[in-house]
Amino acid sequence: MGFKVLDGGGVATPAGFQAAGIVAGLKRSGAPDMALLVSTVPATVAGAFTTNAFAAAPVQYDQRIVAGGGAVRAVIVNSGNANACTGEQGLKDAAATAACVADLLGVTADEVLVSSTGRIGVPMPMGIILDGAQKAVAALAAGDEASAIAARAIMTTDTRPKSLAVELTVGGKTVRIGGMTKGAGMINPAMKSQPPQATMLAYITTDAAVSRAALDRCVEQALDRSFNRITVDGDTSTNDTLLAFANGQAGNALLTPDSPDFPAFFDAFVHVLGWLAREMVLDGEGVTRFVELNVTGAKSDEDARICAEAIANSPLCKTAWFGADPNWGRVLCAAGYSGAALDSARVSLDYQGVPIVRNGMDAGTPEKEQVAAIARREFRIDLDLGVGDGTFTVWTCDLTYDYVKINADYHT
Repeated sequence: MGFKVLDGGGVATPAGFQAAGIVAGLKRSGAPDMALLVSTVPATVAGAFTTNAFAAAPVQYDQRIVAGGGAVRAVIVNSGNANACTGEQGLKDAAATAACVADLLGVTADEVLVSSTGRIGVPMPMGIILDGAQKAVAALAAGDEASAIAARAIMTTDTRPKSLAVELTVGGKTVRIGGMTKGAGMINPAMKSQPPQATMLAYITTDAAVSRAALDRCVEQALDRSFNRITVDGDTSTNDTLLAFANGQAGNALLTPDSPDFPAFFDAFVHVLGWLAREMVLDGEGVTRFVELNVTGAKSDEDARICAEAIANSPLCKTAWFGADPNWGRVLCAAGYSGAALDSARVSLDYQGVPIVRNGMDAGTPEKEQVAAIARREFRIDLDLGVGDGTFTVWTCDLTYDYVKINADYHT
């Protein structure tokens, strides 16, 4: 591993980044509900956003800014209100929020991005939002403590903040990559890079000098190794957003896709995104089990994905995992209806390395051993479809009583 993980690090760990988390008053609980992330110098930005047709106003606003290719200085994030399905007023409110933050920071509105998460269809309480922006600017600070405060302020049904930072050497210079994310339910990200209720929000910072083409490649190629391989409940949010910022304060020579140091930087970038994605599943609403599902032997990688996602999102499979019930027929059933090509006479299935199915039939492993394989906090499922070389991995979880309770009570 060409990088090291920094204890307690996050988005304000890389040089030239500041963060804040404050109580604006959007949540009835009085918990922190607004975060601000700022680069002290203009930063290159790349992003990926939800493919949901009801993309929220802040998503639409950010897509326009990121597509413009200009430098960015900040992103303001509120929890407690998604600003989704709010029509033209929602778009105006997103723009007004960015303009307010820009004015407070002394930058232009096109240098400020906006993210929101929370209830859908509720107008933004702009008095609270604009007052909160002032508080957030006043609270800006650098370092690990500021990172932790900001990560807590973007939470909704999460039980804990999720932050990470790593350090590596690029061109003889020390470079850091930080990140934070939130999301515990409505998690089945289906994001596309730009260009080439509960929500997945993720923010990545680096003090490395990185070209836009290189940063775009990092985001685009890291997605299928991180956020696009996770699912908690199969729901793709209206607000899913991933933003990556690079401000060059480490002083390295500009990284391009062809730079000798780019592969090492990319590996560190993928590690940060992958760790944050796993943490989201582990902290999913009501989750008691983390499941790594590996589909191999598929006709293509896309077929492997289709099969893996069908199993990972099957309520019957997920409830069986909750009960440590090794009911392997449910796994094969989901694979069979997924639409992926398979040879039923050659399919094999393992739970945590324990043979469960061979040639489409019971492998003969005693049920007690099958139960032991999945009666743990984290376990692995390996399914071979027997028709090709395609592979895909999904990180998913069980479906519990608490998930139902959390989402039944969410509105009230």
